[in-house]
Amino acid sequence: MQPPKPQSRADKVSLWQYMRLFRRDILSAQPERLYRAWMAEFRTLFFRSYMVNDTDLIKAVLKERPKDFPKSDRVGSGLRPLLGNSVFLTNGAVWERQRRIIDPAFEGGRLRDTFPSIRDAARAATERFTALAGQDIDIEPETSHAAADVIFRTLFSIPIDHKVAREVFEAFHRYQRSQPILNLAAFLPIPAWMPRGYRKPTRQSARHIRRLIHTLTDARQREIDAGTAPQDLATKIMTTPDPETGARFDVDEMVDQVAIFFLAGHETSASALAWALYLLAFFPDWQDRVAEEARTADLDDFSQMSKLKITRDVFRETLRLYPPVPMMVRETTQPEVFRKRAVNPGAQVVISQWHLHRQNRLWDAPDDFDPARWETENGRSCARDAYLPFSAGTRVCPGAGFAMIEGVMMLASLLRDLRVELTDDAPPVPVAHLTVRSRDGIRLRIVRR
Repeated sequence: MQPPKPQSRADKVSLWQYMRLFRRDILSAQPERLYRAWMAEFRTLFFRSYMVNDTDLIKAVLKERPKDFPKSDRVGSGLRPLLGNSVFLTNGAVWERQRRIIDPAFEGGRLRDTFPSIRDAARAATERFTALAGQDIDIEPETSHAAADVIFRTLFSIPIDHKVAREVFEAFHRYQRSQPILNLAAFLPIPAWMPRGYRKPTRQSARHIRRLIHTLTDARQREIDAGTAPQDLATKIMTTPDPETGARFDVDEMVDQVAIFFLAGHETSASALAWALYLLAFFPDWQDRVAEEARTADLDDFSQMSKLKITRDVFRETLRLYPPVPMMVRETTQPEVFRKRAVNPGAQVVISQWHLHRQNRLWDAPDDFDPARWETENGRSCARDAYLPFSAGTRVCPGAGFAMIEGVMMLASLLRDLRVELTDDAPPVPVAHLTVRSRDGIRLRIVRR
């Protein structure tokens, strides 16, 4: 049995049809042939896009020559209402300055420093799930609550209560359903001075999320000024000077960064955890192995995380099959040659983790859920060259290690004493806007072991 994936569209559709399909869902808008293609060209009247599954090309774009392939603002234009001028969207000197300030917060022993907050959020999540034992529930709101709790505890040293978590989840839910990764500017040459065509719900949801973040960030700055701030991620980032200029983030700049931390540390983690729980309900033998492993480890001890190898492989496999961020878009800045084809400056280079992780010329049984693959020669090879849940190269997600600890800890804590089971509801259908979610939720039954 294979876990669900979206049904691909017919090979040929008009640009107008493609735009409508893409706006509804990125994944099902793509043809089936992309799962076996090394490269595909998409043409509009105004620009060319090249989706690349060729690992040598991907290595050149992300690792060897990243400055020649900056982030495309065709993506940035869709996310800017929420993320502003965050490190996720910037390029060049601005991005380099932001990373110089942000990266120290995630280096070396910082994971050990944040572990107590992750552990406490996992405990709280386990208590909430235990209270739901015997019920059939949509798991996605619960994993969103858990992931929001983690990010608020680690960033601001405050647990998030259920009401606020639901409010934030609904705001993100409205945002991602109302604004896909690419908007009209992705297909048309709209000048910078023209309105971007954001929908009203998009603007309202983004303002709501950013107001919440601004309130917390402004309060933290006052605590820093008074010398009473806790030493969490927000404080570390807001008090870290740029080693080249000595300047720090002001409150408005920090709001932009917290917005992407929240998106990366909440929305993406919630997506991954929900799909992991679904996959373990779908494959109960693997769930039993995770539970047994969790019972042999001391989950209060950071050093024990390295012993949760089965759980880690399960989470890695989840990120392969359901990468929370389904694609990245870069832009060419000079003439290029891709697979003997001339590519002009200004072309879009699409690296689709969704298709790369299921490329049937690279992976053995790419649509199967098989956590054991990571111990095989094929799995190790693909892990090096064809596995990009956190991107790669200089723009790799600074919180990748954090996310892996969080995912493993959550699964171990939840499944040590609880079981998740499939219900009689229809299987979830993956769709992608901001992240890969289920079209109609993921229904699971919570059972005490």
